[in-house]
Amino acid sequence: MNDPITDYPKSIRNKFKELFGQEALIIRSPGRINLIGEHLDYNMGFVLPAAINKAIWLGIQKREDDGIRLYSLDYNDDYRGSIYDIAPSGKLWPDYILGVVEQIQKKHSLKHGFNLVFGGDIPPGAGLSSSAALECATAYALNEHFGLDYEKMDLVRIGQAAENEFVGVKCGIMDQFASVFGKKEHLIRLDCRSLESVYVPFHAKDIKILLFDTRVKHSLADSAYNQRREQCEKGVKLIQELHSEVKSLRDASQEMLDTYVKPVDETVYRRCSYVVSEIKRLLDGCEDLKKDDLISFGKRMFETHAGLKDLYEVSCDELDLLVDLVKDNPDVIGARMMGGGFGGCTINLVKAEAANDLIKNVTDAYLSETGTEMLVYEVEIEDGTGIN
Repeated sequence: MNDPITDYPKSIRNKFKELFGQEALIIRSPGRINLIGEHLDYNMGFVLPAAINKAIWLGIQKREDDGIRLYSLDYNDDYRGSIYDIAPSGKLWPDYILGVVEQIQKKHSLKHGFNLVFGGDIPPGAGLSSSAALECATAYALNEHFGLDYEKMDLVRIGQAAENEFVGVKCGIMDQFASVFGKKEHLIRLDCRSLESVYVPFHAKDIKILLFDTRVKHSLADSAYNQRREQCEKGVKLIQELHSEVKSLRDASQEMLDTYVKPVDETVYRRCSYVVSEIKRLLDGCEDLKKDDLISFGKRMFETHAGLKDLYEVSCDELDLLVDLVKDNPDVIGARMMGGGFGGCTINLVKAEAANDLIKNVTDAYLSETGTEMLVYEVEIEDGTGIN
């Protein structure tokens, strides 16, 4: 087994020189967290993500021919192809890069290929969007190297389209948006309907952001995600029968749900109630942050978890256990499950001086209860994609 890489930019430069005898242009593209606002993107609500200090680093140089040569530092694996013959690789990791090339080829017809080496410290499977980071790094690198004059929003759309159309994952736009537009010490309030965004200050020098990874992913996740979308759409249709102006749950009120949805379908009512309350919770949480009121913001995170558990029903025993282990601890300001649900991580805002003790206590308790050793990631809020 290879030793863990501690300096990705240096390792990528060295590997690039070893493979190709050239210096590389190095691009960094971060993963992301979402502080509050889960399952709101497809309901045309708001999300509150931030770029983090775990990232993909990528080295690139143009070739004289039409060849594409890709090398993954972490997989110790390579791919060879041509810009004129873009097709799924059969081993997934190259496809996030090839999908971006396909999108660019639709508009620009690149004549030269490129060499590319990449790696990163975004933990796979933790819900921190390593795939979006790789797509955005690739789009940024090709834009810089081939002088394509794309704006930042173009790079976001290219990354999302690559994942939707080439990889086949129907993700929303939040992951790529956060990776490209991230700003140190700020969250991004992204309107998922208009795609307008506002930076919200996050002053938390005495707070650590800790992710506790359950290391489980239950098979319910994909089918439940599709089912929740359908249930939200059903709720909108029930309201639309008398309120045609309601296009999504973004436009609905709790009174509308009480009047038009609850008498018809109690389950759909609970799903929609979570979404409507979470939209308000996110907007109120942004006001808390503008006042540097992290205590109130943290309480909303706990409320979000309760809603995801009891109303939206996308949590699981392991996620609930991790939140229960910290919810009465005065050193934990806020915690909730993060991501689609049924596994993955909880996100925790913790007083810095108490972080080490908390990690030990929660790790021991989780192991005792589940027989599984959880993983812990400490993240900081960082700038978005750019030249390293």
